[in-house]
Amino acid sequence: MTLSKKATCNSHGQDSSYFLGWQEYEKNPYDELRNPNGIIQMGLAENQLSFDLLESWLAENPDAAGFKRNGESIFRELALFQDYHGLPAFKNALVQFMSEIRGNKVKFDPNNLVLTAGATSANETLIFCLAEPGEAFLLPTPYYPGFDRDLKWRTGVEIVPIQCTSSNGFKITAPALEEAYQLAHKRNLKVKGVLVTNPSNPLGITLTRNELNLLLDFIDAKGIHLISDEIYSGTVFNSPNFVSIMEILVNRNYMKTEVWDRVHIVYSLSKDLGLPGFRVGAIYSNDEMVVAAATKMSSFGLISSQTQYLLSAMLSDEKFAQNYVVENQKRLKNRHEMLVRGLKSAGISCLKSNAGLFCWVDMRHLLTSNTFEAEIELWKKIVYQVGLNISPGSSCHCVEPGWFRVCFANMSEDTLNLAIQRIKSFVDDYDYSLSRNGDGFSQNSSKNSRRKSFTKWVFRLSFHDRERER
Repeated sequence: MTLSKKATCNSHGQDSSYFLGWQEYEKNPYDELRNPNGIIQMGLAENQLSFDLLESWLAENPDAAGFKRNGESIFRELALFQDYHGLPAFKNALVQFMSEIRGNKVKFDPNNLVLTAGATSANETLIFCLAEPGEAFLLPTPYYPGFDRDLKWRTGVEIVPIQCTSSNGFKITAPALEEAYQLAHKRNLKVKGVLVTNPSNPLGITLTRNELNLLLDFIDAKGIHLISDEIYSGTVFNSPNFVSIMEILVNRNYMKTEVWDRVHIVYSLSKDLGLPGFRVGAIYSNDEMVVAAATKMSSFGLISSQTQYLLSAMLSDEKFAQNYVVENQKRLKNRHEMLVRGLKSAGISCLKSNAGLFCWVDMRHLLTSNTFEAEIELWKKIVYQVGLNISPGSSCHCVEPGWFRVCFANMSEDTLNLAIQRIKSFVDDYDYSLSRNGDGFSQNSSKNSRRKSFTKWVFRLSFHDRERER
C-alpha cells in the first residue's frame, strides 16, 4: 500500500542525537535499586522539584480533585461536549497566573488567549496561521531540537538559523539577524517572522531588554512577525529578572500599531508547574484574525474539560499561586547551584544562567578535535560509558562543537549527586588517558581516521520513532 509523502518523509527530526539519547536511556534506565548502573536521564527538561506543593493543594481541595462544586458532583457537566474556546474560568485564571509570573507589570486579556494541547501544538498552530509552506522563520541558535519537528514537519515551513556564539554569551545581535535574513533570501525563502524562546532553551538565560528592543526594531523594519515562546518564564531563579516581550511593547507604546498585532506569545504549564502530562498550552495574540483562526485549529488538540476545571481552581487560589512561584524558583536555584558546583569540581564550566531546568555546559576542552565528529564521540562515551543521557550542542544547532545541555530538575538530589560523581570519575580517567597517550587536538591522522569511523551512526537503524515533548 502506498502511503502519503508526509508518512514516509524523513523531515521529522527523530534521528537527531537529542531523540536517540532518549531511546538509549529507555533501553537501560537507571533505578537506584533495580538498575543502579543504568543510564541517568539528564536530557529531560522536566520540573519534578515542587510536586509536593501541588499534591498538598490537591489534598486540601478535595472538591477540585473530585470534580465537585460546593460538594456536589459536576462530573457529568465536565464529561459532556465543551466549546473549543475553553472554559472561561480557566482562561481567566491562566491569564492571571501569566501576569503574576511577570510581576504584574503587564495584564493579559482572556479574549486574546487560545488554549492548545501543550506548547508543541501552540507553536505549530501559530506557524500554520502566519506562514505558507516554503516560507521561513528565523531562529537564534542554539535552539530546542524539537522545533525542527514542531515548526517544520507538518507545516512545510523552513527554519533559517540566526547564528549566535559563545564570544558574547550567545546573545542575539543586529548583524546576526540581518545575516540570517539575507541568507533566507539567497535561498529564495520569504521570511515571515522570528521565533525566540525567552528564557532560552537550551541556554537557560533570559533575553535582555536590549535584545528584545532589537527584535522589535527588526520585525518593525522588515514587516514580519515575532513569536516569543515564554514557557520557562516562571523558572527564572536569578538576576536579571524575566522581561516579557509584552512589557517591552507596552513600554514603547506599540499598542494599536501593526507591530502590536504581529507579536505573539506561546505559554504552557509544562515547565512552571511541572505538568507536561496535562497538555496545557496557550497562544496569546493581539491580532483578532490570528486568535479566530488559531481557535478553529485548536479543535484538533483540545485540553480536557476536567483538566481545565482542576487547574482553574488551583490557579485561582492567588495565595497558593504566589507561594508556589516563589518556592519553586528557590528550589530551582538550589538545584542549579548544586549541578554547577559539582561540574566545576570536575573542571567543567557552564554558561552563566538564571533560568530554566538545565545548564549549557562547556566541554570543549574534553574534545579530541575541534569538530562535531569529536563532539558526538564524546557524547557517546558519556551515554554508554558514564551512563548519562545529555544533549549534544549539535542537536541544538549550536555552531561551536563541545557544548551540551544538561538537565537537573527531573531527578532526586541523590541521583544528581551520583551523576556528578560519574562525570567526575570519567573526567579524571579521561585526563589521565590523554596525558599518557599524548592525545588531544594534536593527534595524528591515523587516530583521527579511527575516530571518524567510530562516530558513524552505527546504531541509528535500531531506533524506533517515539514522540517526545521538550
